[in-house]
Amino acid sequence: MLSHGQGCYVEDVDGKRYLDLLAGIAVNTLGHGHPALVDAVTRQTAQLVHVSNFFTTTPQVELAEALLRVAGAPAGSGVFFANSGTEAIEAAVKLSRRTGRGTVIAAEGAFHGRSTGALALTWKAAYREPFEPLIGRVVHVPFNDEDALREAVAAVGEDLAAVLLEPVQGEGGVVPSTPAYLALARELTTAAGALLILDEIQSGMGRTGRWFAYQARGVVPDAITLAKGLAGGVPIGALVTFGPTATGLLTAGQHGSTFGGNPLACAAGLAVVATIEADGLLEHAREMGEHLAHGIFALRHPMVAGVRGEGLLRAVVLAEPVAAQVMALARQAGFIVNAVAPDALRLAPPLVIEAHELDTFVAALPGLLDAAAGR
Repeated sequence: MLSHGQGCYVEDVDGKRYLDLLAGIAVNTLGHGHPALVDAVTRQTAQLVHVSNFFTTTPQVELAEALLRVAGAPAGSGVFFANSGTEAIEAAVKLSRRTGRGTVIAAEGAFHGRSTGALALTWKAAYREPFEPLIGRVVHVPFNDEDALREAVAAVGEDLAAVLLEPVQGEGGVVPSTPAYLALARELTTAAGALLILDEIQSGMGRTGRWFAYQARGVVPDAITLAKGLAGGVPIGALVTFGPTATGLLTAGQHGSTFGGNPLACAAGLAVVATIEADGLLEHAREMGEHLAHGIFALRHPMVAGVRGEGLLRAVVLAEPVAAQVMALARQAGFIVNAVAPDALRLAPPLVIEAHELDTFVAALPGLLDAAAGR
C-alpha cells in the first residue's frame, strides 16, 4: 500500500521507498508532488472545481487551445473532454457512427478500454468474451501487416467507418507502428471516405519524446484520443478532431459528460503542457529513453533479447517468459515495473526522471534476471 511520493519515488505505509518506473501506467507525467501541478490544482480548487456543461470555463478553453496547438490541428478542429481514456474511445466510436457506416477496423494486440464499446475494439479475448455479444462490427487485423490491412479495407468496402489504431501499442507489449503502416492506413481511409482515428492515450503527451507518437510518422489523423498523462494524475480524457469535416460529425447535444472538462482537471492539464514546454521534457524524454535503451543493451545479458519502444515508453524484451517473476523481484528491490507480456517488461517512468535514477535500475537488472531464471 503506497502512502506518498516525491519526484520519481513513492513510499509505502511501511516506509519502503521505490523508484517508480511505471508512473501509474504512463499517467504521472511530472512524477509525484511536482510544484507546478500542486500549485495549479491548489489555486484552481480555491477558485472553481466544477460547473455543469451548460457553461465553459477559462481552463477548459485554454487547455483545448493548447492541445490543438501542440497537435498542429488545422482551423475548424475541436476538443471534447471526458474523464478517462475509455470515455474518449467511446466518443471516438460515436464519431465513427456519424459517418453513417458501421464497421471499424482495429488491430490485434490492441487495448482501447473496458466499456462495451471500447471492449469491442480491444483484442484480448479474456477481456471481451465474458461480455459478448458486444456492440458494433469490428474487424481485427494483424498489427503492422500492410497486406492484411489492405485486404480488410477492401473486404469491408463501403461500410468502413474508421480504422482505429495505436501508434505504439502499450498493453500489447510496447510495439511501435511502422511509419509505412500508418501511412497506408491514412491512404486507405482517405480513399474509402473513412476516418483514421489514433489512440494516443498511452503514447501521447510527450511519452515518446514528441507530443504525440503519430507526429514522428508523418501522418495527419482525423481524430486522436487522449487521457493518462494529460493531467499528470488528475482524471481526464479527450477526443481531438482534426478539421471541420471530422469535427462537424458530432454536433451539440449528441455527446456529453457531467464532469468532462471540469476546471480542476483542465487546470492540471494546462500545468502539464506548460511544464513540458518550459522544461524541455520532450527532448529530455528522447534523451532519457535512448540512455535507458543503451544502458540495457550494454549489459549484453543473455536474458535480454532486445529493447523496443520510443522515448520513455519502453519494453525490455526477455529471452524467456519470466517477466512476472522479474517484476516481483524488482518490487522487492525497490523498483516498480510492469510485466506487460510474459516476455516483456514495460517501463514508462515520469518524464522528469534523470539518468542517474535510470542507471540504478540498469545496474540492478542483471541480478533480477539471473534470479528470475534460477541462475
